[in-house]
Amino acid sequence: MTKVLVIGYVWPEPNSSAAGVHMLSLLQFFKAHGWQVEFASPAQQTDHMVDLSSYGITSKPIALNCSSFDHYIEAMSPDIVMFDRFMMEEQFGWRVDKFAPNALKILDTEDLQCLRGARHSAVKAGIDFHRDQLLDSELAKREIAAILRCDLSLIISDYELELLTSTFNVSPELLLHLPFLVDLTQTPSQLPSFHERKHFMTIGNFRHAPNWDSVLYLQKLWPAIKKRLPDAELHIYGSYPPKKATALHNPKTGFLIKGWADDAIDVMKNSRVCLSPLRFGAGIKGKFLEAMLTQTPCVTTPIGAEGMHGSLPWHGAIAENEEEFIDEAVALYSNESYFKQAQLNGLNILSARYDKNALCSRLENKISAIQSNLSQHRTQNFYGQMLKHHTLRSTQYMSQWIEEKNANKMR
Repeated sequence: MTKVLVIGYVWPEPNSSAAGVHMLSLLQFFKAHGWQVEFASPAQQTDHMVDLSSYGITSKPIALNCSSFDHYIEAMSPDIVMFDRFMMEEQFGWRVDKFAPNALKILDTEDLQCLRGARHSAVKAGIDFHRDQLLDSELAKREIAAILRCDLSLIISDYELELLTSTFNVSPELLLHLPFLVDLTQTPSQLPSFHERKHFMTIGNFRHAPNWDSVLYLQKLWPAIKKRLPDAELHIYGSYPPKKATALHNPKTGFLIKGWADDAIDVMKNSRVCLSPLRFGAGIKGKFLEAMLTQTPCVTTPIGAEGMHGSLPWHGAIAENEEEFIDEAVALYSNESYFKQAQLNGLNILSARYDKNALCSRLENKISAIQSNLSQHRTQNFYGQMLKHHTLRSTQYMSQWIEEKNANKMR
């Protein structure tokens, strides 16, 4: 039986973040093939983590900078190891190479951390972002190195796929475009009508910097929307709301911090329009897929919609500036025909780009092709082999130095 080890940056929380939903989808993909799947993570367990055992998936806590992992992976001898974000490849990749050298190494990037970080820095500095800024980024050098050291990297956004091949010259053979896996058979059949819905909403984990920035930006935009739609409210949902967020709650202005949503689909489907003025970030946004599933049109920015719809019309409006965002929010909320066309656009995007069955076949075929000729695949990835030879040693020795240092503290 094929054995799969997934090394997680955090324990999956599908009710807290899109990343948690995506990770659970990948685990279910592996499990659907009858494979033995184990999820391991050095992160602290949380109250909201999913019960993996209910899916037939075993789990194990592991330690950073500790040789206990060497014994663990050598005994397990996995056929496939998937790293959740590049930091886990940095930490455990050399150990996998040493103690499970024949395991297929997959990196699930979730989104490009270097892209999100560079855009965040540009927003804070009040400057425009340009791709060339990434070439001087230390984070980019680390992240691209992890991609090159792996046999396959899963890229959630087609924008990021093109960025990797054109700006960083990564071989397409090392990459697979794999957005969120949506089970289209689960699309709700009965949904509230335009007139049955009311209010605006937004949703997102408050610990995710782009989401928090979006809430602060909405606070700036909301008065102009409220002035034109005095009966409307803005309901703001998200896991882990800090005190600085709950302090923004203002019933008089209709700017309402709702916090944790027990059922994101339920609150989404009863809202008329989703607002998300994202100014930085990367990857693709799970909230917009939920909005498409519930046929709740969205107003967002070019960064918000990036990598999600290709050449297809957007599920609502993509605003280039504050005035346009406000106008489009009011128009979608007020114009039933505009609202209904946006709903159809969303269904078309889901069908064309997020069909779970088609995407799972794509992933299965790619894994099979690499596994059937793993040695040659690695030989052709010369830069990856070079990185392993030269730079991976520094990661190994740094980890072993930290382990010895920690051991000395205990003596």
